[in-house]
Amino acid sequence: MSLPLFPSAWMTEEHRMLQDAAARYIAEKWVPRAAEFRQLGLMPPTVWREAAANGLLCASTPEEYGGAGGDFGHEAVILLEQARANMSGWGGGLHSAIVAPYILHHGTEEQKRRWLPKMCTAEFITAIAMTEPGTGSDLQGVRTTARRDGDHYVINGAKTFITNGQNANLVAVVCRTGDVGAGAKGMSLLFVETGHAPGFRRGRHLDKVGMKAQDTSELFFDDVRVPAENLLGMKEGQGFFQLMQELPQERLIIAVSGVGAMERALEETLAYAKERKAFGKTVWDFQNTRFKLAEVQATVLATRAYVDACMVAHLKGELDAARAALAKAWVSEQQCKVMDECLQLFGGYGYMMEYPIAELYVDARVQRIYGGTNEIMKELASRFM
Repeated sequence: MSLPLFPSAWMTEEHRMLQDAAARYIAEKWVPRAAEFRQLGLMPPTVWREAAANGLLCASTPEEYGGAGGDFGHEAVILLEQARANMSGWGGGLHSAIVAPYILHHGTEEQKRRWLPKMCTAEFITAIAMTEPGTGSDLQGVRTTARRDGDHYVINGAKTFITNGQNANLVAVVCRTGDVGAGAKGMSLLFVETGHAPGFRRGRHLDKVGMKAQDTSELFFDDVRVPAENLLGMKEGQGFFQLMQELPQERLIIAVSGVGAMERALEETLAYAKERKAFGKTVWDFQNTRFKLAEVQATVLATRAYVDACMVAHLKGELDAARAALAKAWVSEQQCKVMDECLQLFGGYGYMMEYPIAELYVDARVQRIYGGTNEIMKELASRFM
């Protein structure tokens, strides 16, 4: 077994209790169905509703809106256990810890009461539509438009790489309510309830290198009419500010998931190395194996300490955009290195998808891309140095 982690200063007894409950639930309910989810390319709405009933959705949403009334630490322990269980298909982190905070922090009281309770039960499954075919990390390049027409906005545009895209029935759309020349000042967030949105359609369920159970899709908006009261905060031009306020938490989510996956990879590789025989002895008996895994262990300990420090800062409201960006970039790079070292020690079996290390390896690669590419993360951080 790996060396014990240093205690996480941000974790309370309540966080640990939820962590244990989440680990048991995921092991009993999701892990046996992992192959089914990969084949489907998503975790069905029934799974979402069952997870909601068992406390795995909207853990940090206040009780008055139907949530559990916790803090981001409660979301983080669920994310950690999801990553350790190698269940990358679960899009609940985006739903609970990204979309819900947009509504909670920037929505009107009417919007909170209209959407959050249904999100807490998974009656609404959410997505946030940022990326476009020609625009990724550069959000100011968004071309999707929302033109005011009486009591409605009319949305036109296309989005891609949208997590929860096939399941989602409430989509936060990043769009332009002002002129393209207005840059960041012309952006807004409009929520589309897809069941009442003629002109909305889902495109391809995208075939990815990894994360096969994750529902990732194209979305199209062709003259989609949305009530004006679906504009987040009811004031145009606030979208870029709203996004920037919440992106540090999104980037911390990626870091938290990364360290959880690294911990699982180390445990898998240690167990394999101590069982697998080569040249009359176990793979663990070779000094190179022990040295490589000692280095991986050091990386895991250091990464967890870094993430724990970010968690402490974030729970105090002190995690700024620059440090969150560096956490996302550095952790995802360490994650990819750890997966590569661990897979190598499995030899040919590491290349077989029936072994968890292979899935951990391919799933890790996108961590350096989504949430803002690591190159953009470093550029962002350097502006504050």
